[in-house]
Amino acid sequence: MCQKQNAVDPEKFQAQHEPLRRGDIIGIVGFPGRTNPKNRDEGELSIFAKEVVLLTPCLHQLPGEYYGFKDKEQRYRQRYLDLIMNDSTRNTFITRAKMVTYVRKFFDERDFIEVETPMMNAIPGGATAKPFKTFHNDLNMELYMRVAPELYLKELIVGGLERVYEIGRQFRNEGIDLTHNPEFTTCEFYQAFADVYDVMDLTEELVSGLVKHITGGHETTFHTQRHEETEDEEKKKAEVYTVNWAKPWKRIEMIPALEEAVGEKFPPGDQLHTQETNEFLKRILKKMDVECSPPMTNARMLDKLVGEFIEEKCINPTFITGHPQVGLS
Repeated sequence: MCQKQNAVDPEKFQAQHEPLRRGDIIGIVGFPGRTNPKNRDEGELSIFAKEVVLLTPCLHQLPGEYYGFKDKEQRYRQRYLDLIMNDSTRNTFITRAKMVTYVRKFFDERDFIEVETPMMNAIPGGATAKPFKTFHNDLNMELYMRVAPELYLKELIVGGLERVYEIGRQFRNEGIDLTHNPEFTTCEFYQAFADVYDVMDLTEELVSGLVKHITGGHETTFHTQRHEETEDEEKKKAEVYTVNWAKPWKRIEMIPALEEAVGEKFPPGDQLHTQETNEFLKRILKKMDVECSPPMTNARMLDKLVGEFIEEKCINPTFITGHPQVGLS
C-alpha cells in the first residue's frame, strides 16, 4: 500500500515510483496493517510502504495479463518467462522436487544405497537407443553418453551391494516431442534375491505412497489431449479420467486376456516364434481390424494386440504379466 503520506521523504517517494514498470523486482521498507483501519476484521493485510527501492529492473515488457503466455514453442524456449507468467509451470517444478525427495527417502528407509555410476561409457549399454558421442582428450578416445545406468548397477549387485538405486540423467540421441526429451531423469533400483513379484510389490508401494504424499489422496484426474484437427465434436472434447493409485493394483496375464479379447485360442508359448503363429497373428489382426506397420514380426504383432486390447483399457495402474518369450521371427 503506497501512499505519499506514509513516506519518509514525500518528494523522494514520488520520484521512486516514476521509473517502476511491471515485472520489476522492488524492495519495500514499511509497516504492516490493514487497508481498512476503522475495522480490524475487514480490509486486506498489507505492508504500508515508507520507502520503495528498485532492486532489479525488468528490461523487456512482460506479456499482458489478459492474453497471458500460452504459446507452447515460446514457453519451452523461455522457461524463465513461463515461470513468471504461469503458476502451473512453477507448481510442476515444485511437485517434481517433492517426488524426487520422496523416492530417495523411500529407498533409503528400505536399506537401499544410493550410488552414482559413470555417464560416459566406452560402450553404450543397458538399453537399445542411439547414443550421443563425445571425445576424451586425455585418453584420446571416443566415449558415449549413457543411455541407461543398468550395467553398472548390476555390477554393484554382483560386487556385494545387495540393494542399490540411482536417480540420474540418461541421454538418447533420438526424437523429441512433448513426452520425449534427448536428456531425461530415471530412477533404477536393483535388489539381490528378489523376484518379479517382489519388484511389483515394491513398485506398487512406492507409486501409491508417492501419490498420497503429493496429493493427499489416491485419486487423480487425467485429461486426454483435444483432437482439434477433427470435425467430430465428440472427439474434440477432452476426455477426463479418474485414476485410482491405491494398492493393490490389478494384474492381468497377457495371453489369456488376448484370447478373451479376440475370441480365439493362441498357440502354446513354445510355438509363438513359428511361421504358423505369424500367419495366425496376421489373421487375427485382419479379423479385429487392427493395423500393424512393417516389419510384421510375431513380437510386433503381439505388442500391437496388447496395446489395442489390454493397455487401452487400463485406466488405473495395472501390471501386465506372463510376457511370452518370442524369438526374432
